[in-house]
Amino acid sequence: MGAASSVNAKSVHDFVVKDSKNNDVDLSIYKGKVLLIVNVAPKCSWADSNYSELTELYHKYKDTDFTILAFPCNQFLKQAPGTGEEVQNYACEKFQADYPVFQKVLVNGKNSSPIFKFLKANTRGFMVSTIKWNFTKFLIDKDGQVIQRYGTTTSPLSIEGDIKKALEQS
Repeated sequence: MGAASSVNAKSVHDFVVKDSKNNDVDLSIYKGKVLLIVNVAPKCSWADSNYSELTELYHKYKDTDFTILAFPCNQFLKQAPGTGEEVQNYACEKFQADYPVFQKVLVNGKNSSPIFKFLKANTRGFMVSTIKWNFTKFLIDKDGQVIQRYGTTTSPLSIEGDIKKALEQS
């Protein structure tokens, strides 16, 4: 399956994204898994707590049908400098984050990444067309649909109950 535009995509599984080494990754490989998709930034004041808790969640649930997909974003005060690979190395070295980290993306504007256009378009609620800051989190069900969106200040560990509930769904 090729890369989808955000307009004709039916799930996150319809997208092909670039990993931190610029290789194509077809997100259909995550069919049947619950995903937490996050825009990350190592220089953000929220980085330490978010990276630490994301790593804790990942290690706790990585042997289940759960994974985290991290997308560096330099769009907010340039808090994700360097390449995607450098951001991944930082997260791995400082926080033992061994979940997938992809190439840097834009999350807002006309040039935003198609996957983030899809995520925003498929989130219910008020003021969801814009991502306000780093570490916005999207919980995705096993069918590739957005369950919930969480803001920067939402602790990753505070959504553990939602993750468990999504894992229990068939």
